[in-house]
Amino acid sequence: MKREHVKQRHAEGSITATHAIQNPAVTGEWIVFFKKSAGRSFFLVDNNDEVESFESLDALVETIRSLGIKFVEVHI
Repeated sequence: MKREHVKQRHAEGSITATHAIQNPAVTGEWIVFFKKSAGRSFFLVDNNDEVESFESLDALVETIRSLGIKFVEVHI
């Protein structure tokens, strides 16, 4: 899901949870996914529809905050 869609879905209240996990493809980097109702989940993707990866949790949290989200569950 692209950033603008995340903002919209969050404002609508349709995102039920936000999770940060280590990127299985690039060790040492982090990715984020959002859970919606009915158990569906979506990764944060860039304008090329590729999963966004962050070099640090700080960068990930900064991005999440910019989307208006205040809580993220980190899985290590």
